[in-house]
Amino acid sequence: MISALKTAFTAHPATVDETYLEHSRFAFRFSAKLLCAGAAAFVHALLPFAFQHTAGDIIRQLHQDIAGRS
Repeated sequence: MISALKTAFTAHPATVDETYLEHSRFAFRFSAKLLCAGAAAFVHALLPFAFQHTAGDIIRQLHQDIAGRS
């Protein structure tokens, strides 16, 4: 039982050569940036002069971060 639980938390992070904590930190940082991109896009929808490139810049950077992990 304990072994199965440990595997559940470590199997996927191991596929990208990370520990659970390393993977968790990356995922939290990634989600925070996605939330910022979403907020910038939301404000841009209301105020088209604001955050004209912010969401796209964040998404491009996140894509580079993910592409560099394989």
